[in-house]
Amino acid sequence: MNDLEKIALDARDLEHPKPLELSIKALRTLNDRNYFYMIHRKNPIPLLDLAREQNFQSCIKEDSEGNWHILIAKNPNISLDPLVILTSIE
Repeated sequence: MNDLEKIALDARDLEHPKPLELSIKALRTLNDRNYFYMIHRKNPIPLLDLAREQNFQSCIKEDSEGNWHILIAKNPNISLDPLVILTSIE
């Protein structure tokens, strides 16, 4: 699946509750051919709980600078681990 579209959000400079609001909007747009990629300064547990409740899959990694990389997909056949880029979401 190399024709996947990434929906990206850099939430490191956003104040609560903006990251969650924008993330929920992004999750609503997910389909079988895209995934959501967010960088945040903390682990967004409410978002991950919401994604799990909706039966979305997720992948979470913390980089060496303490930034959290969160990937969420609706399609269970998308392998999220190889899509993590621990430096940038561009």
